[in-house]
Amino acid sequence: MVWRTRFWTRFSPRAGREYDTIHRMLRILAVTLLASLAVQAQQYDLLLKGGTVIDARNRINAVRDVAIKDGKIAAVAAGIPASQALKSVDVSGLYVAPGLIDIHVHVFAGEGREYMGESSVMPDDHSFRAGVTTMVDAGSSGWKSFPRFKTRVIDKSHTRVLAFLNIVGTGMGGGSDVEQNTNEMNPKACADRIKQYSSAIVGVKTAHYTAPNWIAVDNGLACANEAGTPLIVDFGKFQPERPFEDLVTKKLRPGDIYTHAYLASVPMLDAEGKVRDYLRESRKRGVLFDVGHGGGSFVFRQAVPAMQQNFWPDSISTDLHITSMNAGMKDMTNVMSKFLVMGMPMDEVVARSTWNPAKEIRREELGHLTVGAVADVAVLSVLTGKFGYTDVYGARLEGDKKIVAELTLREGRVVWDLNGLTRQEWNTLPKTYGPQGNGRWDGTLGQAIRERR
Repeated sequence: MVWRTRFWTRFSPRAGREYDTIHRMLRILAVTLLASLAVQAQQYDLLLKGGTVIDARNRINAVRDVAIKDGKIAAVAAGIPASQALKSVDVSGLYVAPGLIDIHVHVFAGEGREYMGESSVMPDDHSFRAGVTTMVDAGSSGWKSFPRFKTRVIDKSHTRVLAFLNIVGTGMGGGSDVEQNTNEMNPKACADRIKQYSSAIVGVKTAHYTAPNWIAVDNGLACANEAGTPLIVDFGKFQPERPFEDLVTKKLRPGDIYTHAYLASVPMLDAEGKVRDYLRESRKRGVLFDVGHGGGSFVFRQAVPAMQQNFWPDSISTDLHITSMNAGMKDMTNVMSKFLVMGMPMDEVVARSTWNPAKEIRREELGHLTVGAVADVAVLSVLTGKFGYTDVYGARLEGDKKIVAELTLREGRVVWDLNGLTRQEWNTLPKTYGPQGNGRWDGTLGQAIRERR
């Protein structure tokens, strides 16, 4: 090519320049065409390769690859070529699950944290590091205070935050007697608020009511019937006039939830340590039992015998707040680990932390890895060793397994990466590597780009 350019330049300088320009343009066109073909071949943004996929909805518990494109699940299959993705991540030996759904948390926090006293937490501080992509606040706000909860917390969180609306208008804040105020229990106002914010509110909650009558439950049911949603009940104390047995066998409807299933005061075991028949009868009626661990609502002396007798929870949740997270509960994966070491298989643990709660809150677009579903994903490891777990009274259970969140994706973006699985080794990067781009964290491509809040 050089001799041709020199030839044309010698006899016609203008022709030589034109030939050189055409040659450069052809080279650029060829490189562009090759790059375009390469991009077309990479039809996925991210590929999680070689992990054991657990997807209860689609009945998958097998080694599969999971491909993601534009924040959605694009393919779940064996042997997807790594060359088809812009970024391929080896997750062999790990579990790939839908993003975890925690249906009992308290996250109505903000200026002063007034709605849960000093107990609420901010969602993003605690969700992703435990594999959780969806949190459901359980009654921190009521029909009066929900709009403020939405603007202050829900609309500002990267975590998907939904809510059970407290039947008490002000929610849980303002003192221990607030939820005893029957004048604040307005089923019509509650139902109207749910209909107004149907995309964010999944049901009704009544909690902590101590009087010897059914007023709180009846008002909660009236709101739930009007709004067409489930009711979740959080009672830690029971009265002879309104016994727990009547709550779950007579009052609650199919699809309603009792949280704190392994609470010490629940009459679960008979004198011989057997799970009492009324609990199984309640389950046959369609009443659901949620863990709701919390700071005072889970004891091994209830949970271990119940697990041994196959009275398993329908869903696993944390009852996350400042007290519980710094005590026996800790986080979602810690609660899941307790059930794993009590004998629940890993696929069942995952089902009760993903698809089951999605069904309970009637958000069946969540909790699975179906092609086209939002790419909320939790990549989990199960460590083996010697681990200790405690209940709310400090009793210890030793176990040989522990579930840990290795990687969390929210709408296809990496929001938690415990061991840098999606990242490049530092010495393979340019010597001047550092922040770049427009300040947005692009976890899909694994770029070292900062998030600008």
